[in-house]
Amino acid sequence: MTEKKPAQGVRIRRAYEAAEPGDGTRVLVDRLWPRGLAKTDAVFDDWLKTAAPSAELRKWYGHDPERFPEFADRYRAELAEAGSAASEALERLVELAAEGTLTLLTATKDLEHSHPRVLAAGITESDV
Repeated sequence: MTEKKPAQGVRIRRAYEAAEPGDGTRVLVDRLWPRGLAKTDAVFDDWLKTAAPSAELRKWYGHDPERFPEFADRYRAELAEAGSAASEALERLVELAAEGTLTLLTATKDLEHSHPRVLAAGITESDV
């Protein structure tokens, strides 16, 4: 078994913001395309739709900050489900983070209470 490299750095940014030199690998982690963003204007290296929470969880959460702790727990459970598309997406993000800076892109306005925040914690704490 090869030794795993730790994550270099994980950033979270809005998909609407211009790319910066320090972004490293830019990955869109929303299930839906960001509203109002032309595909020709988007700058990202990959789009991992399966890294996003399930439609059911996203609808339940409704971006209500009071529900964030429970949302985070439920989302972590989705990411931990062995063999799921979400767990495979998390593994891919861990691999990308081990190669250098990784920027998770989202359309969400409230980055503090967003799924990329949970993803970033999972990437940096992962022993995948």
